[in-house]
Amino acid sequence: MKKYLKLLRVEQWVKNLFVFVPLFFSGNIKNVDLLTKSIFAFIIFSLAASVVYILNDYNDIEADRQHPEKRRRPLASGVISKSKAIGILIGLVIIDIALILFARYYFHQGLWKFATIIGFYFVMNLAYTFRLKHVPIIDIFIIAIGFVLRVQAGGYITGILISQWATLLTFVLALVLAIGKRRGELINAQVSGKTRRALDGYNVQFADIALSISVTLAIICYLMFTLSPEVQAKFHARVFYTVIFVVFAFLRYLQQTLVYNRTESPTKIVYRDRYIQVTLILWVAAFLIQIYFKK
Repeated sequence: MKKYLKLLRVEQWVKNLFVFVPLFFSGNIKNVDLLTKSIFAFIIFSLAASVVYILNDYNDIEADRQHPEKRRRPLASGVISKSKAIGILIGLVIIDIALILFARYYFHQGLWKFATIIGFYFVMNLAYTFRLKHVPIIDIFIIAIGFVLRVQAGGYITGILISQWATLLTFVLALVLAIGKRRGELINAQVSGKTRRALDGYNVQFADIALSISVTLAIICYLMFTLSPEVQAKFHARVFYTVIFVVFAFLRYLQQTLVYNRTESPTKIVYRDRYIQVTLILWVAAFLIQIYFKK
């Protein structure tokens, strides 16, 4: 069972929590109907992401066998055969389509827009897997757009409008993570002496500058988000002070990236770094108090 979970990259499903962003910030997380729709969106996106991961591993199987960490993946290591992986991929696609068709009897608002987002996500990642991941800058933009699609999908399925600042913030935040990942890959390539086509057009100096620019933009976007009239009206002026948690989290991420070179897998930071975990908990708690417990 463990090898199949590894093939699906279940640990990466944490990225799909972005579909809950519209529900969380709307103050409707106690609404059972909207919560059910968001959970549905999370499941659909998680299965769709697993399809993309399997396809990517299948396409990169030979390159992954030369990588110090990726060679342990089920396909690269041979613990799961190519034919079995394709069978699982087809099964996941069928399940995703069946769930969306089944949901039309229960979710009427925004379902087809949501399905369009899923379809676009598939097509975009097909292009990424077979071509665009080898095009510098375009590759990290596609990764960032994937996070925006998650937020938009959560908004469509629940009928909750997403602000422009929230959308832009999501994009820039994802860009920070994508650049950090590329930088980590560059460092590992220098150590191992083995590189990949996906790293063509990048070097550590460029990654450092791009990362600094993206982090700055992310903090500015967050400030504009908290100061926007709709956020100030919905919450309270005190929400502005949550920027403290955001700045700390970014500085910690930069420390992990620039000092310790530990960010080839951004999700590992979420699972392993206690400082970032505590900061995220405090940030979420601050918003929970503002949204759900204010008088």
